[in-house]
Amino acid sequence: MKKALITGANKSIGFETARVLLKEGYYVYIGSRSLEKGLEAVNKLKAEGFITTEAIQLDVTDSKSVEAARIQIGQKTDVLDVLINNAGINGGWPQSSLDASIDQFKDVFETNVYGVVRVTQAFIDLLQNAPQPRIVNVSSSGCSLTLHSDPNWKYYTHKAAVYPASKAALNMYTIDLAYDLRDTPFKVNAVCPGFVATDFNNHRGTGTVQEGGARIAKYAMIGNDGPTGKFISEEHNPETGETPW
Repeated sequence: MKKALITGANKSIGFETARVLLKEGYYVYIGSRSLEKGLEAVNKLKAEGFITTEAIQLDVTDSKSVEAARIQIGQKTDVLDVLINNAGINGGWPQSSLDASIDQFKDVFETNVYGVVRVTQAFIDLLQNAPQPRIVNVSSSGCSLTLHSDPNWKYYTHKAAVYPASKAALNMYTIDLAYDLRDTPFKVNAVCPGFVATDFNNHRGTGTVQEGGARIAKYAMIGNDGPTGKFISEEHNPETGETPW
């Protein structure tokens, strides 16, 4: 049975991604900053008949929490097939380039960038033991430099200085990570779930969490002929998914 770890999986897109992987026969570790909320999520999934899941306390901003999660999972398995770096924060609104505070930038980067680095580096050894390891970094088409500089893009006026900058940095890390793992069976991609209605955006999104979870899970399960080192947004590009950086 393949095993997956999803950070921030106790709710929303992370939770729906877990549900998709469970349906596909994966064992899923529900990473949650709050163990109580993680256990609630697991109980909900088990009530639906998904028994191959458990909660792991995991705060991506806390190195000791990440290390403890690695030890805990390492005591249960020598192999991790999938890592989905889903945990993220938006930093609050508004985010004007002239008014956003340094603390806003620090807080968002701590979770959305440094947190991904912490978790990836902590679990890379278990992933390396898998025959077809997959890493999905949850990104956003809203961080595309190309799209945001195009006045004809439908979201051109949706500017924010902090959150998109963090995801653009995450995309660069994804490129570097895929490059460093280029001669291995790894597939590493940055994937946008789409503009999904969640509490993250005050439910202003036009898509569903089910759609977002399915998109993330798809790239966690791609075969050996699948892409790596790519920025994927099927909402932006329904044909191939590949999106300009």
